[in-house]
Amino acid sequence: MFTGLIEKIGKVRRISYGRSRVVEIEASTPWTPELSDGESVAVNGVCLTVARHDSTRFTADVLEETARRSTLGSLAPGACVNLERALRVGDRFGGHVVQGHVDGTGSLISKTPSGRDFRLKFRCPRAIAAATVLKGSIAVNGVSLTVTGLGEDWFSVDIIPTTASDTNLGQLVTGSLVNLESDVLGKYALRSSESSPEILNSQFSTLNSQSSLTLEKLAESGFLEMP
Repeated sequence: MFTGLIEKIGKVRRISYGRSRVVEIEASTPWTPELSDGESVAVNGVCLTVARHDSTRFTADVLEETARRSTLGSLAPGACVNLERALRVGDRFGGHVVQGHVDGTGSLISKTPSGRDFRLKFRCPRAIAAATVLKGSIAVNGVSLTVTGLGEDWFSVDIIPTTASDTNLGQLVTGSLVNLESDVLGKYALRSSESSPEILNSQFSTLNSQSSLTLEKLAESGFLEMP
């Protein structure tokens, strides 16, 4: 699990294609403490497992599914990527819950200055927009951001100068592709709203087979609104 607060900008040094796709990334500064083989690092918001490492570089395998669903499939040597280590128990939680499981990609429609800030507007799949709410959270290339505008197939976010300089979002131009991960709370809420009362009742009954409590009784008591 991650927070969407980027620790470093890395650079892709090499991509090899053998039995699997392997990416080698060099961080801008040494990791402190040093990375460990097997730990998780989010690369542009995609959770990857460190295979080998030294103080600044690490390699990771990229699944074909990951390459298809995210922008990692089109990475090239020299590309700058956002990096974040997995959250440790006891760490300060400053962003939102980011799983590193990218839902899809979006493209930058516009980048508009707003004083010293920038408003970024992205085209996105409708499913991602449907799981998003105004003033809610979304991860763009692994960066935790607040949604400031929302449509059926687009959303916008505002970024401050620090975000523009300390992540690769400041380098985006119109048409740039980005990885998108909806807020997990929004995805669960959407999934729940799409389920029929019969399915919900069946699931509820299975979990509460020893109880007389039902969705109908909760609705009668005013705790739920049945369609």
